[in-house]
Amino acid sequence: MAFVEGRNPVIEAIKNNREIDKIMIANSAKEGSIKKIIGMAKEKNLVIQYVEKQKLDEIGESHAHQGVIAQVSEYKYADLDEVLEDVKSKDEDPFFIILDEINDPHNLGSIIRTADAVGAHGVIIPKRRSVHITPVVIKASAGAIEYVPVCKVTNIVNTIKKLKDEGLWIAAVDMDGDVFYEQNMKGPLGLVIGSEGYGISRLVKENCDFKVKMPMVGNVTSLNASVAGSIVLYEVLKQRLGK
Repeated sequence: MAFVEGRNPVIEAIKNNREIDKIMIANSAKEGSIKKIIGMAKEKNLVIQYVEKQKLDEIGESHAHQGVIAQVSEYKYADLDEVLEDVKSKDEDPFFIILDEINDPHNLGSIIRTADAVGAHGVIIPKRRSVHITPVVIKASAGAIEYVPVCKVTNIVNTIKKLKDEGLWIAAVDMDGDVFYEQNMKGPLGLVIGSEGYGISRLVKENCDFKVKMPMVGNVTSLNASVAGSIVLYEVLKQRLGK
């Protein structure tokens, strides 16, 4: 059993035909987008259960359910080979975001949200020493989780090697790199973002083709993983659009 919490994530889950057992709505929540959710649920013959807000507070993990929680099937991770085949069938340059031990669910959700915005084909996370898809991640993604494939792999280094064999260049976001907007990030690309506290592990870094950094002139010499990733991801989008 899994839960999708919050109005926008629930709307996107319904739109994307996610397998939904029931939608629980707080008795006190009847305005705005709640009406939209009720309408969409009735259209698709989904079960709606009206409950006390306290029940949602007890079930919720994100502490931001906004009066609605959907009980859904467990999140199904995407198969990397299948995603790659899908990209090839569209004749597009593959664009993947590779996360090395991201442990904050808000960061993962935010990165997935940005991945959708910049047109990334998928997000890759390791099976161990990483946060997985949770209600908090789903809420932080604002519904983008329904559109961005997330692949869970056994070994990040081996996955990087596999992507290289598929023709991708692998770039690491690292303070020892070159200024990101001066690098060529067009074409097939995998962008590696490291953990909040330790950055990218040595073995992963050694298997990347090049490193990129953001110049900083302030007193704090690092950025939140999702913020740093978003800045570089938009540069990738800019270059892919030919701007």
